[in-house]
Amino acid sequence: MPLLDKREYGNPESAPQSIARSTRAFWSQSPAADVIGLPGIPGGFPGQEPPRRRAVPRRRGLLSTCANPRCVSGWLHLWRRRSGPIFEGGWSCSASCTAARVEAAVRREMEGRSLGEGRNPAQHRHRIPLGLVMLEQGWISPEQLRKAVDAQRAAGVGRLGEWLVTGQGVAETLVTRALSLQWNCPVLNLNRHEPEKIAAALPRLFVEAFAALPLRVAAGSILYCGFEDRLDPVLALAVQRMSGLRVESGLVRGSLFQEAHQRLLHATFPSAELISTVSDAPLVRALSKAVERVRPAESKLIRVHDCLWLRMWSRPQSGALPENSVVEDVIVSLAAD
Repeated sequence: MPLLDKREYGNPESAPQSIARSTRAFWSQSPAADVIGLPGIPGGFPGQEPPRRRAVPRRRGLLSTCANPRCVSGWLHLWRRRSGPIFEGGWSCSASCTAARVEAAVRREMEGRSLGEGRNPAQHRHRIPLGLVMLEQGWISPEQLRKAVDAQRAAGVGRLGEWLVTGQGVAETLVTRALSLQWNCPVLNLNRHEPEKIAAALPRLFVEAFAALPLRVAAGSILYCGFEDRLDPVLALAVQRMSGLRVESGLVRGSLFQEAHQRLLHATFPSAELISTVSDAPLVRALSKAVERVRPAESKLIRVHDCLWLRMWSRPQSGALPENSVVEDVIVSLAAD
């Protein structure tokens, strides 16, 4: 009887001749054979050129797969109707799985913080002093430099560039050019700077606390960010990781920076919640609770100096920058070690 026949038809060599021929024909025409080949036969079949490997997305099947590697819910997925939340590209099947993934992300972002990375950009600034840069370029005289340094020491406040401009009549553009040489970066202009359109690039707290000025997005993939007298590579890297845009940093002339910075601070930013915590356990609970409350279509966690920045998108982003109504930020102020 056919149903009781124990021959292994899954093996083309042991199957009847007609089935073997059809099996070989199927595999020779299958797209899967062109991508991953067959076990033990590089490239699929003898005589074929080895195919170029490419990533093949994992099939999710009928059920969504929980992104928590330690999830133990198993078949309980069948009775869980959860459209979210999505955290860093993965779906969590329960609040406990969300908390586990947030905890792993917090540990990842906190690595290296004890070494003081990025806390004080001026502390390890091995750069030629601004006065020597301008003196070497012939933009100021030794007498102007000496008087500006003496005035700065006597007042005990202010930057050398400010004393050169106000006390010695040096052009502000020359000071900015010297700073750009000191930091090896370009001088940026304010062309096409629209505060309301660029405000969603980062939270208002970061714009104010880190003296950052997001300027514009070029070619849909490059975000230009301006600073007044020194760059902040930690902030630039955080914005790049969060937005997916390449961040190009530069300096903006002092007076222009101050005016544009004030205009940006009066723009409308995405809603943000500020949390302060002294230990990891309440920190993870607060962030997990926020993710479960919003149930975002996507969310990411990034560290910026002594802050953790959680951004949540209520729906997929369509442009280079999100709309204010689409994103919600949670900023955690980390206690000093």
